[in-house]
Amino acid sequence: MKEKKLNLELKEVEAKVVYHNYEGFDLNTLIVAFGEKRRILSTWDGPRTVKFVGNNYNPGKLSQHTMRNYEEFQKKLPLALGIPPEEISFMSTGVDMDNLAVCETSYQEFKVCCLATAGARNNALRTGVDVANYVERNGNFEVAPGTINVILLTNAALTGGAMARAIVTVTEAKTVALQDLGYMSSSTPEIQATGTGTDNVIVVSGNGLGEPLRITSGHTKIGELIGFSTKTAVAEALKKHDGPRDGQV
Repeated sequence: MKEKKLNLELKEVEAKVVYHNYEGFDLNTLIVAFGEKRRILSTWDGPRTVKFVGNNYNPGKLSQHTMRNYEEFQKKLPLALGIPPEEISFMSTGVDMDNLAVCETSYQEFKVCCLATAGARNNALRTGVDVANYVERNGNFEVAPGTINVILLTNAALTGGAMARAIVTVTEAKTVALQDLGYMSSSTPEIQATGTGTDNVIVVSGNGLGEPLRITSGHTKIGELIGFSTKTAVAEALKKHDGPRDGQV
């Protein structure tokens, strides 16, 4: 399998994009590996302690199959990459990992890294206003053609509450990126979009810097780093995948 390594400033973190085949489909998957297990909080599979997190490019024809059999896919994909399924938490998207965007920020001893993929040209929505199109029954539903996926890393230890609050901060920053780029709802084009409806986040706690941080809101420096890195990475990822918006270059 071909690999492309990413050079991150965070210590004890290795990141790479792996180009591989899965059941006859050419895929690529972002794999982030840690020197020792990390506590994570994922909007897809909840709180876990793992050695790897990932983001998998899942093209349209394959995604219809994998989403109907996602539990099987969660086991078979890691094995195809040589990783025990219990040691990884990952997300999937229709966005190619070649359009991945990375933003690292720091303040004194605190470091934050955001790795994002994003596509919102066809399924942007305004949560709380737009009606939904998909119903999940018995684990089956149709996958939309775009998604904003974020992996957030930090060297600071975070409490469970701080990881949950970080997801709020990430979501706020993601929405700002959509607003700044002028994304409107795909179903209601006259109103501003807030996301795609299939977005996911994995927050990874660090293991160092003393007592775990309890607050990751925008009033704190760590929250500022989370917000800035997320907004920057998501905006770059949207431009890479979707191209410039009308009136932008």
